[in-house]
Amino acid sequence: MADGFVELEFTEYPEEEMRARARALYEELNLRRTVRDYRDRPVPREIVVDAIRAAATAPSGAHKQPWKFVLVGGAATKARIREAAEKEEQKNYEHRMSQEWLDDLAPLGTDWNKPFLTICPWLVAVFAQSYGLDDDGGKRKHYYVQESVGIAVGMLLATLHHAGLATLTHTPSPMGFLRTLLRRPENERAYMLIAVGYPAKGCRVPALQRKPLEEILEDA
Repeated sequence: MADGFVELEFTEYPEEEMRARARALYEELNLRRTVRDYRDRPVPREIVVDAIRAAATAPSGAHKQPWKFVLVGGAATKARIREAAEKEEQKNYEHRMSQEWLDDLAPLGTDWNKPFLTICPWLVAVFAQSYGLDDDGGKRKHYYVQESVGIAVGMLLATLHHAGLATLTHTPSPMGFLRTLLRRPENERAYMLIAVGYPAKGCRVPALQRKPLEEILEDA
């Protein structure tokens, strides 16, 4: 075995079990929906932390792992984030968004009010590190940052759903206020804000349909 390598830990399943496992995961993830109406019921921190651990197993360019997850549970910090996010979102809905964009959002019933940011027990602020920092402050190049962080976020959402929690991906634009409020360094850029918690009783979501397989899959 070459230096710097270890033997792969890999479990091979019979094909029938592979089919069953793949179908079961699809059916579970197919129930995942974006939730905007939450209960303020507490969620144990370790559940969200373990989901972040899972997200951090994602592949990344040159294994630089260019992500940072900031877990926000304090009421005061959530309130400051909501205030800043709503300020930007109000500008978006009233001035920045095109009519086509607003028309596309209309079936979702969204507006600039974001009460879920203070009602849900946890917010996960995801930051992308455009470059790394040495102990002496020197810069280290990162590769495929957007792709790497995007994969990690997808794994985070899947794990939180698997654990039995609802989520919402929030990307107010611009998001510079998150770096300021959460005191993040210059090499980090806000990538996404994820609300995590239990859906409100009687929670309703838009009656949307996902594209059928024949629209998203082609053999070559």
